[in-house]
Amino acid sequence: MREFSDDKDPMEPEPVAEPRFGRLLAVLALAILLIIAITFASEAYFS
Repeated sequence: MREFSDDKDPMEPEPVAEPRFGRLLAVLALAILLIIAITFASEAYFS
């Protein structure tokens, strides 16, 4: 008798979520472009 019982078979592997590096890279690039745009816009506005 198992002391800690659960519904899963202990030999069944867990599904591993694949990281989405393409989406992460696109969000990072958009964030950098937004920061650059804000920098140039504020420089043009305040000078």
